[in-house]
Amino acid sequence: MTERYAVYAIPGLGDAAPRDIALRSHAEGWLGRSIDDSPISEFHSPHLAREAADSITTEPRRYGFHATLKAPFRLAPGRAVEALNDAVAELAVTARPVTIPALTVDRIGRFLALVPGTPSPALNALASRVVREVDHVRASTTPEEIARRRPETLTLRQRSLLVDFGYPYVLDEFRFHFTLTDGIALDAHDLPRAVLETWFADWLGADVQLDALAVVHEPKPGAPFLLHSIHPLEGLR
Repeated sequence: MTERYAVYAIPGLGDAAPRDIALRSHAEGWLGRSIDDSPISEFHSPHLAREAADSITTEPRRYGFHATLKAPFRLAPGRAVEALNDAVAELAVTARPVTIPALTVDRIGRFLALVPGTPSPALNALASRVVREVDHVRASTTPEEIARRRPETLTLRQRSLLVDFGYPYVLDEFRFHFTLTDGIALDAHDLPRAVLETWFADWLGADVQLDALAVVHEPKPGAPFLLHSIHPLEGLR
């Protein structure tokens, strides 16, 4: 495996509203890292020390605060990152900003995340467009990549999506979320969930605007993801 790219939804990019910029800063403060060295909030809680927060945010800290739209992938042979940027830019010109409604903290499997509190067909439609319209620059899924996803644990539909798009949780299997923790034991969720609900209290129940797509870069396996380019959603055509 070599370098990879992904397409993220990240509130607070570019000319975003101050409230959305503050949400990004706050979330990156919880994770302890910004993907582009932006200022972040200093995390503090009377119930959870910084070191304890670090111990349950190893993976989301490496990936950065985001919701995945196009999961990390290798570029197809002969494709340069410029082709990826062009594909995302072309999509962004035609796509309108979308609302992430009624933000809430919830459990997805064994990890905690910020998720929409009510359904958002527009958000799901944008994610599906990204998955399909950027796929031509993605290298084909290899047997090794399929094996790493433990296909025996997936449904037939998810296995098909994994082969076709390199990730099993897309299109009708997609659930929009901002990952906030590693996988943790279910009986250990109560404290971090309470801390997160306090930390994000100013945004819970509120709508958040998504007005740009972000291309991010993993320079080598295991390296932190870095912001590569920002593409405002313009809805011009």
